[in-house]
Amino acid sequence: MGIIVLGMNHNTADVGLRERLHFSPSQIPGALELLQAKYPSVQEKVILSTCNRVEIYASLYDDLEGIHNLKEFFYRFHEIPDGSLENSLYLYELEKAVGHLFRVSSSLDSMLVGEPQILGQVKKAYEVARDHHATGRVLNQLFEKAFSVAKRIRTETGIAENAVSVGYASIELARKIFGTLEGKSIMLIGAGEMIELASRNLLSSGIQTVFVSNRNFARAVELAETLGGNAIRFDNLEYELDRFDIVISSTGAPRPIVKKSIVEKAMQERRNRPMFFIDIAVPRDIEPEVNQIENVYLYDIDDLEKVTESNRREREREGLKAEEIVISEVHRFLSWLDSVEAFPTIAALRDQAEVIRKAELEKTLARWKGLTDEERRSLENLTSSIVNKILHAPTVNLKQQKENNEKFSYLAAIRHLFNLK
Repeated sequence: MGIIVLGMNHNTADVGLRERLHFSPSQIPGALELLQAKYPSVQEKVILSTCNRVEIYASLYDDLEGIHNLKEFFYRFHEIPDGSLENSLYLYELEKAVGHLFRVSSSLDSMLVGEPQILGQVKKAYEVARDHHATGRVLNQLFEKAFSVAKRIRTETGIAENAVSVGYASIELARKIFGTLEGKSIMLIGAGEMIELASRNLLSSGIQTVFVSNRNFARAVELAETLGGNAIRFDNLEYELDRFDIVISSTGAPRPIVKKSIVEKAMQERRNRPMFFIDIAVPRDIEPEVNQIENVYLYDIDDLEKVTESNRREREREGLKAEEIVISEVHRFLSWLDSVEAFPTIAALRDQAEVIRKAELEKTLARWKGLTDEERRSLENLTSSIVNKILHAPTVNLKQQKENNEKFSYLAAIRHLFNLK
């Protein structure tokens, strides 16, 4: 029985192809049932489908047939021409498959290394498969181990502690200024993609009061509704500025739209309570002199890039520690897998041979009535010796294949040839 992962991610397929292969939450139960009904060589399976990856984790009765079946399933389920995915799909077996899951769960394989969402997505995928009886002893143990590895990596390394995107860097800096972001208010100036991405990261950190201002008021209203906030007319911005703790600006204006004098007036109204400005526009939207005002903190795109670049280097160092953990945990899992796979098969083979030996010996002894006790013991020893010598080579070969995918081919062949349950 082999373990494999077959799939694609943001490194091997563009978003258009990932969208075509995406399994919606409502599709996954039916997909698991189809795999169960039509492809018996795929014994256990978990489907992981996110915006950045589509993967099937499986334990197989027969590796070659199972891999062929899973590829066929991808093509049939999504109605894609056969062979059209070969340049985008990756296939990992046994050790590489186990390591891949550990890295995915720990966000070492994510577009943004250290991001926390993927672990929850992996847990959900596993829960759905388990609830639909698509997993068994092997994948249950594998995924539980993956969750413990992810927890260990987050506990023993700083992989998730340093922001490496503008949005996350903004959260990190805002928390240093305010301590907590709960109850804080935010003003978004502009309504483009950059500001929407940055604002969503801040909103996920506890901010609840959101306002949007844009020269195109209809677009401001549209974005505000998407974020659960309100729109403010652009011409009223300077009169409303004192209401906001955090201001993010990203417009296409050719010169600054937030001037030092406007911020000074807002600070008077706020009685000098801190304000945090994030200017991610080029050219800049906020006059650099704003940073001279007491209790006002201004970061532009270059400042944020410096923060993220420093953090990115730190994450790379922490990533090396995480990789060491993954490697050691992969070996521990494979040792467990070896114990639950090889030895039960060897025991079942020997038990079956022993049952046959005893039955045939009893038939022979029943026909030979005049044998002495010593002669009976000699026949007992002879038949036992024959069985042991016949089984010696396959037993040794199986033990020597420890932590090697060839072992599972031997196991499958032995179980099939000798009809072992």
